[in-house]
Amino acid sequence: MVEEVRNLFRTTVETALGSAAGSFSLSVDRPNVLLGVIIGAAVVFMFCSLLIRAVGRAAQRVVIEVRNQFRDHPGIMDYTEKPEYGRVVDICTRDSLRELATPGLLAILAPLAVGFAFGYAPLGAYLVGAIAAGVLMAVFLANAGGAWDNAKKLVEDGHHGGKGSTAHEATVIGDTVGDPFKDTAGPAINPLIKVMNLVSLLIASAIVGLSVGKDENDVLRIVIALVAVAIITVAVVVSKRREVAITDDGDTTDTPSVAPRHA
Repeated sequence: MVEEVRNLFRTTVETALGSAAGSFSLSVDRPNVLLGVIIGAAVVFMFCSLLIRAVGRAAQRVVIEVRNQFRDHPGIMDYTEKPEYGRVVDICTRDSLRELATPGLLAILAPLAVGFAFGYAPLGAYLVGAIAAGVLMAVFLANAGGAWDNAKKLVEDGHHGGKGSTAHEATVIGDTVGDPFKDTAGPAINPLIKVMNLVSLLIASAIVGLSVGKDENDVLRIVIALVAVAIITVAVVVSKRREVAITDDGDTTDTPSVAPRHA
């Protein structure tokens, strides 16, 4: 897959370069190309981190809603009242859309930042690094998440003390981490790679055109790269500030600097 993307990207760049096509190279002995590989691999880890944290925030909001419903409607426990399922569904639907904004911007704007800042060769190396790290990361997340999930099922079947044992408590915690690993972050790496490849191929001609020419083109390239980096930075900061903390009394805070909000 890496070789296919490299060849497709090379063909696109060579078409844009015309007579200068022979200068295209992805050799990592050039510092800027090596930097592209490193950034591509790092983006995969950052993308997975954003998704895992997003799942954690959404899950905490669901826990808070369930606690509030149990407190406000005691009849739920003895089946005399029905829970308000729609409120939990609304939380999951709203968070699934809102939390994808930052990973989506990262997938779209990171190739722009690398390509316009360093050139077409580092952008090709960026894709190679992202694909190589992404494949390994996807396999790791799928296997680790599945192992944690199946460990809990194994204990619940009666092994290692069964339900209520210390081993069961440990596997429940492991399953809490394993589910976003195998169900969210792992499968999402595939569309991440596809989006980055598509964006890179679409902007390759523009990058080549701005790489060969006047000094004004260099200024434009740097401006585009800085804008892309700024948007990614703001999105990540907003995402990290969007925390939900669960306290002992069921109160929540949206950010660490906000006083507890009583439900």
